[in-house]
Amino acid sequence: MERSGPRLEKMLSLGCETGGSLTKSYLTSFLDMRSLLREFSSREIMVKDLDRGLVDFPSILAGREVFLCWERGEQDVEHWHDLDSGYAGREQIQE
Repeated sequence: MERSGPRLEKMLSLGCETGGSLTKSYLTSFLDMRSLLREFSSREIMVKDLDRGLVDFPSILAGREVFLCWERGEQDVEHWHDLDSGYAGREQIQE
């Protein structure tokens, strides 16, 4: 979508027809992403920052309702934070 979107926007602004493989690729990516985001929503997984790949998962930790927190590049879900503290309140999960 990042590659196709700007090209499609430029073509539309110039009044060009936008059919073909470029449009099909963009729409397919868009629909795939929408489906994935709906699946996340149905599981109460919150995408906090799409560019960073930051997501929160509701959970119970030591009897408290918290969010488990994962960011792209991390090997596993290893952090949590209170419901109102956000990323700044991230702490390492203690085993």
